[in-house]
Amino acid sequence: MVRPLRFAYKGALYHIRIRGNERNKIYFTDADYQKFKEYIAQAIEKYHCLVHCYILT
Repeated sequence: MVRPLRFAYKGALYHIRIRGNERNKIYFTDADYQKFKEYIAQAIEKYHCLVHCYILT
């Protein structure tokens, strides 16, 4: 089943959650954590967004 489209508009706040299939781990090494933090930094630069908080568990 396809997820309905999300509406996006300027100034909106979004809560984003990422996890593995069947809630499995997606980070296995310190390098995995570091790479994900690089992805966050790249997205902030590319999309000019403000990230208030992120948690890597």
